[in-house]
Amino acid sequence: MIEQLEYNTERQRLIIPEYGRHIQKMIDIAVATEDAEERNKQAKAIIGVMGNLQPHLRDVPDFQHKLWDQLFIMSDFKLDVDSPFPKPSKEVLQERPEPLGYPQNFPKYRFYGNNIKRMIDVANKWEDGDMKEALEYAIANHMKKCYLNWNKDTVEDEVIFKHLLELSNGKINLAAKDEDLSEASNLMKNKKKFSNNKNQQRTSKNRSNRKRY
Repeated sequence: MIEQLEYNTERQRLIIPEYGRHIQKMIDIAVATEDAEERNKQAKAIIGVMGNLQPHLRDVPDFQHKLWDQLFIMSDFKLDVDSPFPKPSKEVLQERPEPLGYPQNFPKYRFYGNNIKRMIDVANKWEDGDMKEALEYAIANHMKKCYLNWNKDTVEDEVIFKHLLELSNGKINLAAKDEDLSEASNLMKNKKKFSNNKNQQRTSKNRSNRKRY
């Protein structure tokens, strides 16, 4: 009996471990089956079992397509059966994906976040007018708030205008206009209010816990 025991270290590596070793063995048997008709029956039966193991995915689009792809992958692309979907390619599966570019275009102004640059790009595409000017000042005020959240208590509007001019590639120059941004105290008012409410909730919760014990 001891000699018949199998250890995982001695077994063949599972290609998709989520399905377990029994599914892998069923696929190996199907690959070794010589009769084409019987092999197709076995493949459809295996697909049925694989689907039953993941009932939560039955409503997912292309669920059956995914199962058939996984069946061929687990057979190491050796299974020769009639599939209702195009067979996946081993070469395509093994291709390395293209490297993703770093999303931050201006790393020295990381405290503004990536969305600011997207907002500025949108503003640059708008036609000149009151709506565009209002959007530009909204962006500048948001930049000022981000700057204050970073590590400063105060910041001059000229600093924000300079950064906005740079990020817009020289297209948005609010320094040339005679209008100031919102006061720092007004921009940070909501943050302080939220912080105070959070502290009050934490204090109330601690008192409630002490009463229980």
